[in-house]
Amino acid sequence: MEAWLAEEAVNTLCTHLWPCRRRHFRLGPLLAAAAIAATLGGCATAPKPLSPDELDRINLADRTTARGDIPPLTAPLTLEEAIARALKYNTQHRIRILEQALALGQLDASRFDVLPKLLANAGYTWRDEENIREAIDSVTGQPSLANPYISSERSRVTADIGLTWNLLDFGASYYTAQQNADRLLVAGERRRKAMHTLIQEVRTVYWRAVAAQQLGHLVKATIKEAEQALSFSRKIAEERVRSPGEALRYQRNLLENLRLLENVDRELSAARIELADLIGAPIGSQILLAEPPAAQPVPLELPVERMEELALSQNAELREEFYNVRIATLETRKALMKLLPGISFDYGINYDDDKYLINQKWQDAGLTVSYNLFNLLSAPSRMKVAEMGVKLAEARRMALQMALLTKVHLARHQYEDAMRQWQRAEAIYDVDRRLSDLALSREKTQTAGNLDRIAANVTAILSSVRRYHAMAKVQEAASRVQASLGVEPRIGALDDIELPELKEQIQHFLERWANTAAPGQPPGAVQSEAEAPANSESSSASPPDEPVQHIIKTSARVELSVMTPVLDDEAAAQAVIAKLSKAGLSDFYLHKMPGGKRRVYLGTYYSKFFANKRLRELEAADIDAVTQPSRASGDSAISPETASRPLPPAFLSRSEGQA
Repeated sequence: MEAWLAEEAVNTLCTHLWPCRRRHFRLGPLLAAAAIAATLGGCATAPKPLSPDELDRINLADRTTARGDIPPLTAPLTLEEAIARALKYNTQHRIRILEQALALGQLDASRFDVLPKLLANAGYTWRDEENIREAIDSVTGQPSLANPYISSERSRVTADIGLTWNLLDFGASYYTAQQNADRLLVAGERRRKAMHTLIQEVRTVYWRAVAAQQLGHLVKATIKEAEQALSFSRKIAEERVRSPGEALRYQRNLLENLRLLENVDRELSAARIELADLIGAPIGSQILLAEPPAAQPVPLELPVERMEELALSQNAELREEFYNVRIATLETRKALMKLLPGISFDYGINYDDDKYLINQKWQDAGLTVSYNLFNLLSAPSRMKVAEMGVKLAEARRMALQMALLTKVHLARHQYEDAMRQWQRAEAIYDVDRRLSDLALSREKTQTAGNLDRIAANVTAILSSVRRYHAMAKVQEAASRVQASLGVEPRIGALDDIELPELKEQIQHFLERWANTAAPGQPPGAVQSEAEAPANSESSSASPPDEPVQHIIKTSARVELSVMTPVLDDEAAAQAVIAKLSKAGLSDFYLHKMPGGKRRVYLGTYYSKFFANKRLRELEAADIDAVTQPSRASGDSAISPETASRPLPPAFLSRSEGQA
C-alpha cells in the first residue's frame, strides 16, 4: 500500500510539472529499491580505520606541503636570517597566523547576522483523496443540507518569500559582532606573544648551534685522543711499567674528561636539530652558520620607569586581557538584551496555484511582540553571572598588571646577571686557552705528559662551551626583556614579504635594540613596536627610511608623529639636537637614512591639539618640524592626560591595518 502511494505521488508530480509525460509512468519500484538500498547502507555503516598506505600518503603530502615553499640555504645562516626563516616557515607560528585569519573570517561572517532574515520557500503538496468538507448550520447547529464541498486541489504548488526582522536578534548579533572584533584583536596579541617566544628560542638555540659548529670537530678529536690515551694507559698498567695506583688515577682522570666531553658533544648535537626544526629546515641537515663577528652584548641602560611604562601599554598578554574585559562587558549587555520583550516585523509575498483560490497571489505583513514571563524570575541571576564575568576579567587584568611589573624587573635583573656571567665566562675562557697553549708547549718540551695536555684541552673546550652558552643566555634574557616590553619587529603579512626583505627588517630591529640598550640614549629613544592586531591582508608597506604614511580608518584615535624634514648630513642633525638640548626638549630619536641623510623624530601624539602644541615649542626653539600620521590605536577612550603624553617615535617601516 505504501509503495503504491509513493508511486502515485511521483506520477502525479511528473504529470503536474511535466504534462508531456504519460500518466502511467511508473517509478514506484525504482524508488522503493533505492529506499531499501539506502536503509541497508545506513545500517551497515561501521568504523573504518585508515590503512597504512593511506597514512603514508597523508604523511608524505603533509611533509611536502610543509617543506614545499621553503627555499634552500645557499649561504651561511646568520642570526637575522634564522629569525626571519622561523617567523616565515615555522609551523607553530603559522598556526597562530591561521588562528588570526580564522578570527577575521568569523568577524566578517558575524557582520551579516545583523541583517534581517529573507526566507524563500517553494513546495509541492499532493494527497490521494479530495479535500471534501461538510458544513454545520450556524443557527440550528445541524448539518447543512447542502452537498459537501471541495476546498482545495489534490495537488498544488506553493511559493513565498518573506522578510523577518527581530529586534532582540539584531541586538544580540550586534554585540556578538563587536565581541568577534575584539577576539580578532586577541588573536593578534596571541600571535605577538608567539612571535616573542619564537624569537627568544631561535636566538638561544642559534648560539648553541654556533658552539656546536665551532667546537664539534675539536670535541670529537679530543674524545678520540683521550680514548687512545686511555687504551695506552691500560696497556702500560698491564705491563706494570708504573705503579697500579698511579695508573688508576691517570685512567680515572681520563674517564672523567671523556664523560664531560661526551656530555658536551650530546648537547651540541641536539642544538643543530632544534635549530633546524625552528627554521623549517629538513631535520638532520647540515646547516652552516655564520657567527656574528665580535659579538659584544651591551648593558641595558633604559630606565626601569620607562620599561614599566612600555610594558603596561604594549605587552601582548596585558593587551589581551584588556580586550577580554571588553568582551565580558559586551556579554553583560547581551544578557540585558535577552530580558527585553521580543519585537518582530514580518512582510511576505505569497503564491498558491490552487484553482479554488480567488486570489492566488497576495502580500501580508505583521508586527509581533512577545515576552517570556519567566525572564522576570531569571533576570537577577543572569545579570549577576554577567557582572561576575566582568569582575573576573578585571581581576585577571589587574593581577596580570602586577605580575607584569614583576616580570619586567626580573627580566632586567636576569639580563644584567647574564651579562655578568658572560663577562666571567669570557675571562675564564681566556685563562683556560692560555693554560691549554702552555700545556701543549710543556708536552713538546717533555716537561709534562699528554694527560696534562688532554686535561687542559678539555678544560679549554668546556670554557669555550660555557662562553657560548653564556652568550645564548644573554640573547635569551634580551628577548625576555623585549617580550615583557612588547617590543618586536614591525612586519606586515608574512606571505607578502620576501625572505630577503624580512631578513633586512629583522637586522634593522636588532640593531635598533642594541642602540636603545646602549648607554647614552635619551629616555624617549626606545620605540614601542607592538603590532596593532589586525587583518594581515590589509597590511601596507612603506619605505624603510620614511615613517608610515597612511592612516588606518577605525573608530579609535589616530597618532601624529612630529619630525624634522630630511636633513642633509650628520652635522645638520647634531645642530638640531643641540637646539633641542638648549631648549630643554626631550623625547627625540635620530634616524639614519640611506645616503647619509638624517631625520629627527620628536614624538608621537594622540591628538592634533598636543601635536600643534609641540610644533609651537619647536618653532620657539627655531626648529623646523612637520607632522605626519603614523598609525591608529585600538583603545576607544582617551583621557586628556593620556592624550598629552608623548608616545615613542613612530618611525617603523611597516604597519598593519586594524580590523
